[in-house]
Amino acid sequence: MTQRTAAAFMDALLPFSRIDQSENYARFFKTAKGEYGEGDIFIGVRVPDTRKVCKEFADLPIDEVALLFESPVHEHRLGASIIMVMQASKGGEPERKKLYTAYMRALDEGQINNWDIVDSSADGVLGRYLEDKDHSPLFSLARREELWHRRAAVLASYWFIKKGDPSTTLQLAELLLTDRRDLIQKAVGWMLREVGKRIDRALLLDFLDQHAHEMPRTMLRYSIEHLPVYTKKRYMAAVRMSESS
Repeated sequence: MTQRTAAAFMDALLPFSRIDQSENYARFFKTAKGEYGEGDIFIGVRVPDTRKVCKEFADLPIDEVALLFESPVHEHRLGASIIMVMQASKGGEPERKKLYTAYMRALDEGQINNWDIVDSSADGVLGRYLEDKDHSPLFSLARREELWHRRAAVLASYWFIKKGDPSTTLQLAELLLTDRRDLIQKAVGWMLREVGKRIDRALLLDFLDQHAHEMPRTMLRYSIEHLPVYTKKRYMAAVRMSESS
């Protein structure tokens, strides 16, 4: 029987490593000096292969998951986040609380430190746990200076969207409306788009009618991707008018 340890997970992942791809991943996830993923280390494992190994270690104890988050290797930390989502989907309230607490600690420790880790897990761990609770922790995250705290707040609200509740997403979008970071603008625009697609397009259009003129271009473009061409042009024109005034 395979040992359920962080070290065993790392060993199981290693055969999927492609060193020839590690440099490509490092460039893609912006690990050069001054970039958002500065200093991150990749061993070149494809995400489907990481998920395959995660399924084998879905019952990894939470303290061993925490050890994966401490690894300097990106794929190990991504694996930790994926395993957390798997466990949150099957666990009860006590287990989800432990996962939530460990996830928040990993954020604070700078171990959840790239968009793929956030995007694959924030809704399934943070959002799932907070679904029937006060959502204020997400607003606290959204006010943090750290990029990944803010992105985690936005992506966590995806869980509520999928449950038919757009309110937290819309409030977070207003809070982050003028955020200068590209990765936050993309996340907010993406979630606004999902509100329009999954819940009610009128909610998205109402938000855009109020705020399109002050939204960063990237955020606006992401939010209107699925709208008719003439509607897109109208909102983009609002941005151009605000820039020229």
